[in-house]
Parts: sequence; C-alpha cells; structure tokens
Amino acid sequence: MCCTIFLAGCSEHKRPLQANVPPAPQLAPSVPAAQPTVSTPAEKPEISFPEDAPVLYTETGWASWYGPAYHQRKGSNGEVYDMNGMTAAHRTLPLNSIVRVTNLATRSSALLRITDRGPFVNDRVIDLSKAAAIKLDVWRPGTAKVKIEVLETPKPIETGGKWCVQIGGFKDVQEANRLKDKLMRRYHTAQVLQFTSPIGEEWIRIKVLQDDKKRAEEVLQETQTDAGIFLVRLD
Repeated sequence: MCCTIFLAGCSEHKRPLQANVPPAPQLAPSVPAAQPTVSTPAEKPEISFPEDAPVLYTETGWASWYGPAYHQRKGSNGEVYDMNGMTAAHRTLPLNSIVRVTNLATRSSALLRITDRGPFVNDRVIDLSKAAAIKLDVWRPGTAKVKIEVLETPKPIETGGKWCVQIGGFKDVQEANRLKDKLMRRYHTAQVLQFTSPIGEEWIRIKVLQDDKKRAEEVLQETQTDAGIFLVRLD
C-alpha cells in the first residue's frame, strides 16, 4: 500500500472536483440524436530495461500493496492512481523513478514506476499496486520481503529534493487536532496540515521552511508521538 508531512495531497489520496453541466438542448423528433464520440487514451508503453542495466541504488525490506480505497484517486505525481497499472509508492525515491522489485522468496520480478508516496507503516519500504502485487506474489499473502533496485530517476537521489514530515494515522480526530495545534505553536516557520485519508484516518503533514531535508530530519527527531512519523520527499 500501495499510503510524508507535507503541504500537498498523499499517497495513500485526494478528491476530484465536480463541474455543473447545463442540460443538453432538446432535439426535434425528426432529427436523430448524434452518437457521442468516445476516445480511449493510448496505453502507456511497457517499461523495458536490459537485465544488466546499471543499478543506481538498492534497498531491501518488506513490501505491501494498496488498492480499492485509493483506486481512481490522484497520486502524488499528479496522475490518477490505477491499481491495475504497474506502479508503486515509496516514501523517499524521486517520483517517476523506475525500479526493479524482486520477491526474495519466489524470485519473481517486475519493473515499476514510483507514482505515489507510502507505505506509512514503519516496517515496510514499498507499497505495490494490485497488478504489481499479483505479479510479485505479494497479493494473497499481503506482504513479502523484496529487493528494490533503482534503474532510473528524473532527479538525484542523494541531493536536493523537497522534504517534509508526515504523522498518523489517527483514529481519534481530537488527538490529531491537539497534536496539530502543538506543532503550529512550536514551528512558526513551518506549514502544518491536517487531512482525512480515504480509509477515514486523520493525518498531519509538516512542510518545513524551504522544504529542506536537514530541517525535516530535525523535526522528525524532535517530535514525540505514539503515531507513526515518517520523512517524506515531495517531488
């Protein structure tokens, strides 16, 4: 799960706007109604890399997957999340990075694009789409230990980036409110947001001054909470 604190929408997760559309004009009985033309967007080409492609970064940890609650909601990279696409969520890799993920138990492997932020669970490193979870033998067990190999990134991994801290999820709205108020009093130069996730939990995001990674890491160390707290890259 496929699920940072920052001033923007999460992985794990946003709401489309609705427009008011005027009623269609009435047609005369003798004039047949025109049939609408439906255009289907072209499918994204399948990701392809040679087996011996250089690996920029490697990480090993537990994978999970996220699906129906976030399906057809906008992801962190601005695209609408499709749980049937070959994508994944990661907390700190640059968005739109290409990674090879290998299930260490079954050796199944897949090339995925990082389109979202998450998972927001302490012992997990990547949240797979449903399609990716099926291909990697993660769908039925729910989790699996994997190796992540980064093959391509649009931005450097180790330098730059826009960073924040994410705290949650809170099942008690009042508890989230109290922590938000405390953080706003403590960090006058930071922007603090509170929002509700698609699964009904409250989350808090802290966007630090100039989106600086070092400052975000300091906030992470200074903040005391029983909820999960995560360093998240925004871009």
